Parts: sequence; C-alpha cells; structure tokens
Amino acid sequence: MGEQSNEGLNISALSVPDAAKILASAYGRQVTEAQVREVAEDGDLIRADGTINLIQFAAFLAKAVTRGD
Repeated sequence: MGEQSNEGLNISALSVPDAAKILASAYGRQVTEAQVREVAEDGDLIRADGTINLIQFAAFLAKAVTRGD
C-alpha cells in the first residue's frame, strides 16, 4: 500500500496561484492569478504572508454580487 501524504491544501491559507487553480477547477472556466489577486486586494484579503482564506474570498464575492458591485 502506498504512503499517504499529510500535506494538502489549507483553504484558510492558500497562495493566490493555488486559489486560482481551485476556483478555475470549481467553475470550469479560466480564473487567472491576476483576477484572484485583484479581488483579494479589493477586499483587503491578502495576509502578510501572501495567503488568502478561500471562505473569506467567497464571502467577499457573494457580498459584492448581492450589492451589485
């Protein structure tokens, strides 16, 4: 039996490139790092270490959509 890695993605601390890959996969369309970075910067979601919380990112987008931004 093969070894399983304990490493995985932490949705509360994703790099912008990883977030873009996850979102692209989830939406079935291209999502660029630049798009993720722009939204994250608009929402002040990028932490000092350069990571974002995917839940906060999604909540920010949902709030923007409901406000009509």
